[in-house]
Amino acid sequence: MKKIAVMTTGGDCPGLNAGIRAVVRSAIHHGLEVTGILRGYEGMIQNQFIPLPSHAVSNIIQRGGTILKTARSEQFMTVEGRAKAYENLRTNGVDGLILLGGDGSIRGIQQFLQEHDLPVVAVPKTIDNDIYGTDYAIGYDTALNTVVQAIDKIRDTADSHDRIFFVEVMGRDAGMIAVLSGIGSGAEAIAIPETRTRIEQIVQVLQRGWHRKKTSMIVIVAEGDDAGGAYKIADAVRQRFDSFDTRVSVLGHMQRGGSPTCFDRVLASRLGVAAVDALVQGRRDIMVGVIDNKIAETPFETVVARRKEFPYDLMRVAEILSL
Repeated sequence: MKKIAVMTTGGDCPGLNAGIRAVVRSAIHHGLEVTGILRGYEGMIQNQFIPLPSHAVSNIIQRGGTILKTARSEQFMTVEGRAKAYENLRTNGVDGLILLGGDGSIRGIQQFLQEHDLPVVAVPKTIDNDIYGTDYAIGYDTALNTVVQAIDKIRDTADSHDRIFFVEVMGRDAGMIAVLSGIGSGAEAIAIPETRTRIEQIVQVLQRGWHRKKTSMIVIVAEGDDAGGAYKIADAVRQRFDSFDTRVSVLGHMQRGGSPTCFDRVLASRLGVAAVDALVQGRRDIMVGVIDNKIAETPFETVVARRKEFPYDLMRVAEILSL
């Protein structure tokens, strides 16, 4: 192995640049040449390859987003598109690939590897933290801190006006951001996709807070909750409980941006080095993650076939502390 490629795929998140930096510096340490692929799978098909010497990744560890950009690729979903991508990889002399992506990206590369032969190692990144095979994915910790800081500010204005705020956070299929940020911000109620949301139960919690003379209350809603988004749930609650003025705040894509926390920088650095080590030592078709604070390797087929266990015990913690 003389030359490897690195790319970022799927949605962006804080910590990707730290991961790119770790891959480049670690590869150079092993005497490898590194090329970057711009805009993920689409760039692979469009032959958007750029050299990545050591200085190209200087002063990026603190930056959000990704210097390699990312994009969706409908072409990569076709046999012809994947064949073109492979042709470009071979033309550019790529002997191995490291991708920083989520479960959708890993599904894509797994399909690619059924048709073409190339050593690949994946590094998990998603603010939802729902990828099997790792305790933490790059971007999750920063997103949590962004959400908690935003809720703290919302709590200030809620308290000033005796208001209930329904705060919608990202989580189309997973409620990890909602649960952890709910506990961290002292939310009165949390609505997530993993459990059935009962409007009457939320109303009871808010009424209990009203009788205990609370001057503000926060309800965290994951965007994929079964009862609907924050606006729909707020309307349903308002019809049953109008003692407080209610407002809705959708945090949206601000959760994906910002400078990564120290935790995400260190996590991305560890995983980037581990990914290069795995390629150099001949391991392939795996994702490197962290389990019990140790590097763990999980085959692609296991990552895409299994669902990460949701920590339901944290919902109990949130319910107890919402009194």
